[in-house]
Amino acid sequence: MEKIIKLSYFSDVLCFWAYAAQVRLDELKKTFGTRIEIEHHFISVFGDTEQRIGKIWKDRGSYLGFAEHLLDAAKAFPQIKVNPEIWVLDPPKTSATSHYFLKAIQQLEKDGLISSGTNTESGKTLFEESLWRVRCAFFKDAQDISNISVLKNIAEELHLPMADIEQSLNDGSALAALMSDMEKKELLKLEGSPSYILNDGRQKLYGNVGYRVIEANITELLEHDNNQLSWC
Repeated sequence: MEKIIKLSYFSDVLCFWAYAAQVRLDELKKTFGTRIEIEHHFISVFGDTEQRIGKIWKDRGSYLGFAEHLLDAAKAFPQIKVNPEIWVLDPPKTSATSHYFLKAIQQLEKDGLISSGTNTESGKTLFEESLWRVRCAFFKDAQDISNISVLKNIAEELHLPMADIEQSLNDGSALAALMSDMEKKELLKLEGSPSYILNDGRQKLYGNVGYRVIEANITELLEHDNNQLSWC
């Protein structure tokens, strides 16, 4: 039986470092194929953007200063596009709306109401494509992804069943799944976004971690025989 490594990935959709890290997730899927299973979870870093940016960055230019900081950081990641007007033009009030909406889509996948198969062109499942488009809607297009209408437009573009999404939002299942993510974050004592969790929480990688570091951790887990002692 093929050994499968589970990677639990915790992120906030408004986190620049998680946006930049997408290329690493894509490469992991290409490298390890069916030997790796990536499960997405959401944590609140930008739950209240006015508090996190408007007040904390008040003496450094507030939203404009934070935007300039991100645009400068983006220079090191030529594979991604960052709109020069992010956090200036109609900034989102929270990432929670997106997390809530995306958990509803993820729940549909778990319930078998949408395909969990990987698209041959994008390499992503419908849920993963939804998540990526939400990130791009903000970072690339400077849209307010705390606005539910923006999220509904993305779902409609992907031909997702809106009635089923709204059912998950209304019946509490999406919210319960989001609360579960928050509880996992506290249990694992995670520092922030993005966080990569391996080996049932024994291995944690946080922040702007290089691809080779993540790859090495997964390779070691795949090659290590659980019945043998490991000395390093």
